[in-house]
Amino acid sequence: MLSGTPDLFEPHTRIAGIDEAGRGPLAGPVVAAAVVLCKGAVEGLDDSKKLSPARRAELEREIKERCAWAIGIVDVALIDRVNILGATMLAMTQAMDRLELLLAERGHGNPVSAVIDGNLTPAGRVKEWRWAARAVIGGDASHSEISAASILAKECRDRLMREAAIEFPAYGWDRNKGYGTREHLVALRHHGPCPLHRRSFAPVAQAELRLPVTG
Repeated sequence: MLSGTPDLFEPHTRIAGIDEAGRGPLAGPVVAAAVVLCKGAVEGLDDSKKLSPARRAELEREIKERCAWAIGIVDVALIDRVNILGATMLAMTQAMDRLELLLAERGHGNPVSAVIDGNLTPAGRVKEWRWAARAVIGGDASHSEISAASILAKECRDRLMREAAIEFPAYGWDRNKGYGTREHLVALRHHGPCPLHRRSFAPVAQAELRLPVTG
């Protein structure tokens, strides 16, 4: 499920918060979430990186049960084709587009604007982006809408990487989520890249070049 809103949802504002997870890893997709908060506070929202896994899981469940939300996912092939910044902007646009459609279907009108964690927005970078947007450095800790989005994005991506670890167990993705930890880099040098590695990222490209020619 890539989007949702409860039947009795009442928007707190018509501003969507947007954040991403997965810009830095060597493997796996980049994921973005867009959230419009409900009336009545969701208590304890914060930057997802500051929360324990158990608390993130609790908040994810509450956000999904009470707020309007949508997820955008861009896979490794597209990351390698358009670069990670372009892929991140595309994932944000996907999430916002799905959120707008969801709100319209439920009769809540369209989001008026978006606040986005970081210093860049998709405006002028993705032709499909059509909303007013404001970038907020540190927004995942200062804006509740962005905090909620950061939690959904991280939880979604972490699940995807745990699932990928079942198919490709050598890299420890259930633990490192595709980031360039020592464990991951050692496995990458030993086994070489798999189909979920980002070959446009230098450590992956270098590991591929070091592989012996076979056959």
